[in-house]
Amino acid sequence: MVQSINHKADFVTKATSFQGFDEYGQIMVGDQGLEFYSDRNVNKYVRIPWSEVDVVLASVLFKGKWIPRIGIRTKKDGTFMFAAREPKKLLHHINQYIPADRMYRSWTFFEVVKKNIQRRKEKRKAKRK
Repeated sequence: MVQSINHKADFVTKATSFQGFDEYGQIMVGDQGLEFYSDRNVNKYVRIPWSEVDVVLASVLFKGKWIPRIGIRTKKDGTFMFAAREPKKLLHHINQYIPADRMYRSWTFFEVVKKNIQRRKEKRKAKRK
């Protein structure tokens, strides 16, 4: 059995982890960190202590009515992507441990395309000069 790093669980909800293949399980926000445990395999889990969290990214659509994915970027291990059943509550509980200036809204698909088009136009102008 896997031992939790948290002494107290503040919030637990069903979630999906997007590390390799999709894994269904439970995500837990506690006093020591964020944890994801798979429903099928006990050996598949993700533990992220609050000291390792660099940035929290949220994909916000329809002016905040729908938050399909939440990303946790760590200082060493990269970005962990999750989809939670109750993402607004999850972000609210994460905000108790991570300051709001380290929580960002990620770019939408159209914003990425727009930035790339602008960058290409700027490169063309620079080549012409």
